Amino acid sequence: MNNEAYFADLHIHIGRTQMGRPVKITGAQSLTLENILKAAKKPKGLDIVGVIDCHSPEVREEIRTLIGSGGLAPLKGGGLLYQGKVTLIPGVEIEVYDENCLGPVHVLAYFPELAALDAFSGWYAARVANPHLSTQRIRAGAKELQQKVKALDGMFIPAHVFTPFKSLYGKGVERSLEEVLDPDLIDAVELGLSSDTDMADRIGELHRYPFVTNSDAHSLAKIAREYQMVALESPSFNALLKAFRNEGGNRIIANYGLNPKLGKYYTTTCAKCRQPVSSGICPHCGSPLKTKGVSGRIEELADAQPLNTRPPYIHQVPLEFLPGLGPKTMAKLLDHFGTEMDILHRVPEEALREVVNLSLSDLIVKARAGMLALDSGGGGKYGKVKQKKPR
Repeated sequence: MNNEAYFADLHIHIGRTQMGRPVKITGAQSLTLENILKAAKKPKGLDIVGVIDCHSPEVREEIRTLIGSGGLAPLKGGGLLYQGKVTLIPGVEIEVYDENCLGPVHVLAYFPELAALDAFSGWYAARVANPHLSTQRIRAGAKELQQKVKALDGMFIPAHVFTPFKSLYGKGVERSLEEVLDPDLIDAVELGLSSDTDMADRIGELHRYPFVTNSDAHSLAKIAREYQMVALESPSFNALLKAFRNEGGNRIIANYGLNPKLGKYYTTTCAKCRQPVSSGICPHCGSPLKTKGVSGRIEELADAQPLNTRPPYIHQVPLEFLPGLGPKTMAKLLDHFGTEMDILHRVPEEALREVVNLSLSDLIVKARAGMLALDSGGGGKYGKVKQKKPR
């Protein structure tokens, strides 16, 4: 079966509703549902987006309005097609902190159609403090939540599983996901910005799950900083679920994500003086250690060798990280080539050189291949691309 290739980013927040009501408090005000769909189409060039604040009553009303106007059309295999170009997979991010959790855990749930989303949202609203806001702590057990999602034919994915503050391995469990979750009701595992396939695959219990890489975007600019390329029979919910199960030629072709060194929590670093720290009190400035780096946490949990059958994980640096690529140059590139996906995946190097200088075109090509020199992130600050010192 010759399935087509699609680009998908499945973790995008909504900052405000169309009427201006806050959803994700830390999200940009411009991050409305329709703005996300427009940005995904162009300039990003994505084919599938998972918007994970669609439980909010006003957001669901916006979805209905877009369906009524013809802007969104329900797909036969689940999902909603925006202007014939971008598939919306509606979802919810939820915080779980039940009696089995050592700390709060964030999880993602996605639904094939509006009726299932409505049913889940009604159940969810009775169990959270504010059903209008993103990522609310739910008064339900993790396994009960999983069962509800599956009863509605939804997908269940633990979110950014190594992030130090609110994630499965970062905060929620001592060693195993089975301390909190039913392992048979997980469809995929989201890696997060400070880890990659080889790092996560050192944990043997994760070998059974596909890995997804998503932006966790809190602004329009951050959409597609991480994503995956998937081969699908159609750009639909059901085909995406089949891809996670590697069924019928549906599969994940590649994961594209930040080199973990660019992530904010890659190393265990003092948040005050930015020096490496092993544990306890920073020996450099005396500040208490607040977060353990992802690389260190994975070292604690590692009990296996990585599989050699995974899709490739490509350390692709987002265009916005590149030194010398400012808004005017980005606009120039987009004007010539269409979308960010075109620039990162389809435009030949020779064509890039006709639009930007040799130094920048070289950076873009190296960014595609994960060949840029990097300074590691840590302590809540992103890493950065090293700049060549002038001679």
